[in-house]
Formats: sequence, C-alpha cells, structure tokens
Amino acid sequence: MAEELILENDAKISTHLTKSLLAVAILSSFGSSMLYGFNLAVVNSPAQYIKDFYNETMIENYDWSLDEEFLTVLYSLTVSIFAIGGMTGALLVGRLVTKYGRKGTLVRASLLVFIGGALMGFSRACRMPAMVIVGRFITGVHSGISLSVVPMYLGEIAPKNLRGFLGLVPSIHICLGVFIAQVLGLHELLGKEEHWPLLLSLVVFPTMIQLMLLPWFPESPRYLLIEKGNVHATIAALKWYRTKGNIQAEVEEMQEEQRSLSSVQTISVCGLLKDRCVRWQVITIVVVNVGMQLSGIDAIWFYTNDIFDNAGIPEPHIQYTTVGTGAIEVISGMLGCFTIERLGRRPLMIGGFLFMGLCCAGITVSVILQAQLSFMRYISVGCVVGIIAGFCIGPAGVPFLITAELFKQSHRPAAYTVAGVLNWLSNFTIGFVFPFLEMTMGPYCYLIFCAICLGVAIYTIFVIPETRNKTFVEISQMFATKNNILEEELTSNGHLKLSLMNGYGTVGHHD
Repeated sequence: MAEELILENDAKISTHLTKSLLAVAILSSFGSSMLYGFNLAVVNSPAQYIKDFYNETMIENYDWSLDEEFLTVLYSLTVSIFAIGGMTGALLVGRLVTKYGRKGTLVRASLLVFIGGALMGFSRACRMPAMVIVGRFITGVHSGISLSVVPMYLGEIAPKNLRGFLGLVPSIHICLGVFIAQVLGLHELLGKEEHWPLLLSLVVFPTMIQLMLLPWFPESPRYLLIEKGNVHATIAALKWYRTKGNIQAEVEEMQEEQRSLSSVQTISVCGLLKDRCVRWQVITIVVVNVGMQLSGIDAIWFYTNDIFDNAGIPEPHIQYTTVGTGAIEVISGMLGCFTIERLGRRPLMIGGFLFMGLCCAGITVSVILQAQLSFMRYISVGCVVGIIAGFCIGPAGVPFLITAELFKQSHRPAAYTVAGVLNWLSNFTIGFVFPFLEMTMGPYCYLIFCAICLGVAIYTIFVIPETRNKTFVEISQMFATKNNILEEELTSNGHLKLSLMNGYGTVGHHD
C-alpha cells in the first residue's frame, strides 16, 4: 500500500517541459557555463601574441628581454591561474548559495565577469601583463562558482522526469563555449595580433544578457520552502515553472523532505565528510568528479595539435581540424542531453568512460605503430575524436547532475563545494603534470588514463544506482543500505513513517 501511494504521488509530480523551464536553463547556462568552456579554449589561439606582449612590456619597462623558457612559465601561469580562481570560487559556493540562494548567487557572481573582462580587454592599452593574469583569475572565480551553482539551481527547479535533461544543458553550453572560442580564434576572424584583448574580453556580452534577464526568474522553490520556509514564494515559483495540476503534489514532496530535515541545518564541508549517513554519496562524487578530469580529456586537448601534425595534416589546416573537434563536442553533448531521460545516468556514464578508455589505449597502440604502419596515424586521429565524443556524451555533465541528485537540501551546498574543489584541483594537476608525464612515458602515458576510465566505469556499475525519475528522498533511501545505518520498521496501523538519521532514511510502517 505504501509503495502504491508513493507511485501515485510520483506520477503527479512528473510534468512536461515548459517554456519558462527551458528559458531559465538556457539563460543561466548561456551566461555562466558557456563562459567556462570559452575561457578554457580562448587562450590557445593567441598564445604567441600574448607571449610577445609580455616580452615587449618587459623590454619597455625594465629593458629586460625574456628568454623562451621564462615566457613559457608566464604563459603557463596565465593559463593555469584560471583553475586556481576556479578552486577559490568552488570554496565559496556553500556559503553563497545558503545566504543568497541559487539564482541570487548567479546574479551577484556575474559582476566578476565584468571586472575580469575589463582587465583583460584594456591590458594591452595599459601595457600591463598583470591585468591579463588577474583578469583570468577573476573569471576563474566566476566559473568556479557557476560550474556548481548552475546545475544545483536547475536540479532543484526541474521536475524529477526532466532533471537529467535540464541538468545536461550546462554541459552543452560548456562544449558550445569551447567551439565558439575556437571559431573566433581563427586567423580570419579574431586570431590576429591586434584582436587578442578583444577576444579575451568577449565574455562580458553573454553575462550582460544574463544579468538583464535572469533576475526576472524565480528563485529555486526548494530553497524557498526548505531553507527559508516561505510557502507563498514557493507556490509562486512553482506556478512560474509548472502546469497548475502538478503544484500540490510537488509541494507535499518538498514538505516531506523538509520534515525529515527539521532538526538539520545546512551543514559544513567538515560536517559532510564526517557524516556516515552520506558516506557512499561522498565517495561517489569524489570518484566521478576526479575521474572526469583525470580521464585524459584535458591531456587530449594538450596533445591534439601534435597528433594531427603526425597524421600528416598540413599545419595551416590544423586550426580548422581543431574547430571540427569542437563541433563534435557540441553534437555529442546534445546527443547525451536528449537521451539521458530515456537511457538513464548509468548507461551514459558507463558507456562514455568505457569508450574513452578504449580510445586511450588506441592512441598508445597507434602512436607506437605509426612508424611501421602509416595508416595508424589516422587511427590516432579517430581515437582523439572518440575520446572527445565519449566524454561529452556522459562524463562531461552527469557528475555535476548526480552531485545534486545524491544529496538532500541540507547537504547539497557542501557536496557541491567538495565536488567543485576536487574538479578544479584535478584540472590544475593534469595541466601541470601531463607535459612531464608525456615526456618520460611517451604514448604509454595514455594507458594511465585508460586505467582511470575503466576504474570509474567499474565503480559506476557496482556502486552508483540509477537515479532517473526518482525524488531526492527516494535516492537517499537507495543509499541507506550501503551506508549501513537504518533498518525498515514495521508497525500495525499502516501509517507511513520515515526512519530518520539526518534526514537519510528508509520508508517503513508504524506498528
């Protein structure tokens, strides 16, 4: 009987995609997530121009001509400072979303983009290289915040049957940002020496659109009800995002979660790591977020031009081939977005990581044999494309989505802080370590990425449950047995009871 009641209530919560839901998903991703992808790729095209600018200003100001090694260090700092800013932003997420809300945090954080964009845009006119580096750091802080807050916001406003689709909209925009940066960086567009400050500062335009429109959309209904206790604002927000027939059932589901958390406030990162009630959820977000960055995708972007060059592609055409890989990213991201509610999270994660592992091994074999077998050069190019496609179909976006799904309201901000910091730290580590790894191990270094991809796929198969079309309470109950903290209780009067431990429990019956 209890199961029937749950299924009946769940059916009411399911709803169709409304224009307002789609609009807020696109708008929040366009002005935040897309900038992350743009900033990752935008410095590749003008790399030599930025180095020349650093050298010119040092000669002008200090009569000191920098050698190539020191210029490379300065440029590496310019690239990697973005990840350091991202880690800084990720550490702020928990406190910001608790104080200002999800939408409120996105609106306030957008001001950072204008500061960072202005610094980078006027750096050449002011003849100050430090403005580029500081600007990259500030935009990194914004990306560190938005990379966690956007999927959190969309995960909370989405009905359970659309949570996967809306949760992957940010990952499509990340891929789109990379693609736009590659296209605009072409020599025929903004890839000339005089245009690189403009190219770096273009981030302000999407943010301007977001800042004008996003404040008109409601805050997360879950935040309004569970954390603020504002029922009227919650109903108003749900009316904005839902059809009328689904509102009451969803409010009741939120109130059930609120009752289960009545004695639990939003916890800190330390509290999250010490809480044995969410032990396996924490392990899961550590594995998938670290695995996402250590899967070799960042190393692939580092090595792409060399692989294309070895495959015999003429140097002037390599930039267009790279743009082609960016287009494959966008297409693969859209494929994952439109299939996740049919296939589920697990198939996209397992299939994506297994395919990436296979392609990583393929790169090792093809690079070793290409001296003897000329056609192996084209196999290596196919493996690069395969890794990019496999990553964007699932591993690029699902880790951010399930970070929202595996935790209830009290634990979610701290979980996103942990996931974000690990994500950025792994990104920073692979950017620094890979050149030395490739230098010492050669093509065999991709076998390490192969092992990591296979490890994450195996972990997903045996540990991570399917969360498609499940409420946050139901997902928490699925982990209760793994965490070994609760037992079902049976009672005679047949009333539904939630056995509690910090809100993470199982459904049973009263005696």
